[in-house]
Amino acid sequence: MRQSVVAARQSQLPNPANAAAAAKLLEKKKEYEAAAALERASLNFVRRIEELGDDFDVMADAGRVHGQVLEQWPNMFRILSLFLSAREQRIDDTELAPTTSGERLVRVPIEELQSPEDKSS
Repeated sequence: MRQSVVAARQSQLPNPANAAAAAKLLEKKKEYEAAAALERASLNFVRRIEELGDDFDVMADAGRVHGQVLEQWPNMFRILSLFLSAREQRIDDTELAPTTSGERLVRVPIEELQSPEDKSS
């Protein structure tokens, strides 16, 4: 029985090989946690960059639309100048031609002409 007591006491003593293995295991755990944190940060960074890419796509589409609108302005100004010149020509023509019919459109304010009794009904 003496031998078993000695063997049990020897297993309780700190073994230098076990201490070195435990320190190495602790170091490897820290390395793994750091690598895992780096991977999480990298995934977060990739997600943010992809969102920025989506925003740039939206901005590029908006730029194309603005370009298409700006492309139409010269045509719109040409149409507007044609309309204004045609209107000026019509005004000049009506000023030169005397009105023979004597017809005129007159606005009659009916509300003012009605009596107060007619308004209530």
